[in-house]
Amino acid sequence: MNFDEKSYTISESAYPVPMILDTDTYNEIDDQFAVVYALLTPERVDLRGVTAAPFLNSRSTSPADGMEKSFQEIVRIIELMGFAGSVPAFRGATSFLPDRKTPVHSEAVDFIVAEAKRAHERGEKLFVAAIGAITNVASALLVAPEIARDIVIIWLGGHDYEQEINHEFNLYEDIPAAQIVIDSDAAYVRIPCCHVASALTNSIEELGRELSDCGEPGRYLFTIFRDFVEEHKCVNKVIWDISAVSFLTSPESTKWEIVPRERLGDDSTWLPPADDGRKMLIAREINREALFEDIYTRLRNHCRR
Repeated sequence: MNFDEKSYTISESAYPVPMILDTDTYNEIDDQFAVVYALLTPERVDLRGVTAAPFLNSRSTSPADGMEKSFQEIVRIIELMGFAGSVPAFRGATSFLPDRKTPVHSEAVDFIVAEAKRAHERGEKLFVAAIGAITNVASALLVAPEIARDIVIIWLGGHDYEQEINHEFNLYEDIPAAQIVIDSDAAYVRIPCCHVASALTNSIEELGRELSDCGEPGRYLFTIFRDFVEEHKCVNKVIWDISAVSFLTSPESTKWEIVPRERLGDDSTWLPPADDGRKMLIAREINREALFEDIYTRLRNHCRR
């Protein structure tokens, strides 16, 4: 077994571990950094595939449109990084869950279920890092509840417990999906957005300096970052999504704590944990400098090959 569920640790000898990255890649511009980071760490991550999550905001006309745009962006990043043909991409849900009992079927769901069963046959855990609405993962659990024993879900979603209003994009887009995941028997790791992942702020100046010798991938990441901050008339931008990938690629960059399993209300508020002894792992603090330096170094080395 490659994962100790009591201590939420992975033995060094178990790496690389199988992982699926579930991402609403076109939602902003930080998912692209997360996809790149996952591709850059083959000694830590056996990236089985990347699945497209739905989203709805000003960059999409519907959840289905958001998913399709994300799928196309995933393919673009994989090709840009030189992994076309070796890391597959899959289309995900075209809508959010209508309720807590009805899955949204997609090729992403089929892939998650198949990879979880493959991991079970090998006596391993499949790690599913989700950095968008968690619709695909929840649907997989509804379609095949038995895979809960075989997966570790890492989710960037919701804020920390000190945040009075828990109105976070990845969470509120599909509250029933989040509830299914949290209430499932799957091992569960969460990175809060405000006060934790929010430390991962970056600027045009830093990225221009650090990505200047990182080839075409570096130019692309810098360009989409620059265009985003210029469009939104801001100075800095949080690269939220690398935090979820870092649980596998750079776990020492984050302070973690095992706590009683949280519960989520229908209005997206955090509820007191149930007194059932179930646990989860939550991120408390991220070392921003260490994490970005790891990404910059890996990308430079990749582009110099």
